[in-house]
Amino acid sequence: MKKIFLMVALIATAFVQTGFAQHDHATHQTQSSALLPLYYNIKDALVVGNASLAAAKAGEFVEALKNADAKIVTGANRDGLLEHSGKIAGSKDLKSQREHFAGLSTDMIALAKGSKLSTEPVYQMYCPMKKTSWLSSEKTVKNPYYGSAMLTCGKVVETIK
Repeated sequence: MKKIFLMVALIATAFVQTGFAQHDHATHQTQSSALLPLYYNIKDALVVGNASLAAAKAGEFVEALKNADAKIVTGANRDGLLEHSGKIAGSKDLKSQREHFAGLSTDMIALAKGSKLSTEPVYQMYCPMKKTSWLSSEKTVKNPYYGSAMLTCGKVVETIK
């Protein structure tokens, strides 16, 4: 009887651990994939030239990044994302926010290329006037660096799948 009980306990333990491992992986995927829509929100606020909204959305990004597992976003990439999003969140100056968005975008591009952030294609855009890139969920160019002054300046340089 003890052997049967021990066998059932071992089998039950194996199933529970497998369930936790699957849940843990799902949590990691959710945390990393949550960063991309938050990044898009910052970009969209800069496209329309709304510094207050960009600051608020960058604050949401900072909080999500702080709560993200260190296995997902590591080291220098994490530090860069926190630095640039924090400076956007702490500023109401659109020009300054756009400068820091360039750094944020560089780190997000590295993250997107290193891990799957979306089931949808992610478009890497390039602005020849600013000589820097950003990410978008759509192929239509909406430039966050110049907003309405040069809304369609740029092109798709890569599709990250």
